[in-house]
Amino acid sequence: MRHTISALVLNQPGVLARVAGLFSGRGFNIESLCVGETLDPSVSRMTIVTRGNDQIIEQITKQLNKLVDIIKVVDFFGNDYIDREMILIKVMAESSSRAEILRITDIFRGKIVDVTPKSYTIEVSGDENKIQAIIDLLKPMGIKEVVRTGKVAISRGSKGI
Repeated sequence: MRHTISALVLNQPGVLARVAGLFSGRGFNIESLCVGETLDPSVSRMTIVTRGNDQIIEQITKQLNKLVDIIKVVDFFGNDYIDREMILIKVMAESSSRAEILRITDIFRGKIVDVTPKSYTIEVSGDENKIQAIIDLLKPMGIKEVVRTGKVAISRGSKGI
């Protein structure tokens, strides 16, 4: 099963390498990784998406908690949370397809962030299904390039990690 794990870590050099080393050393794959500073500049938050059965995920969270740079680890699986990722899509925009691309971008509440005579670059954020849906709709137009951030996640309600 797919799990989204959030970890508060010390914002220091080498922390990301230690976390990545933990995964690679045990043969676990990181499907998505996003790291950013929190309100406290000495603390960063990592959002890691990985796959595994309950035993593997338990092993991952226990190993993460053993790292001295890790403050707290939360597996969102089974909890109510919100996740988003952002994507930049560069798509061919010939005169015959420009109106359709603008319509699709509007439907997905995206933004055109760059325009050339032959292309649009579109910014869209949302959950995985929304991101995949816009990619599928723009494919026939001729996608030139796609850049995705990793998933970020936060629990619903007033409770934090």
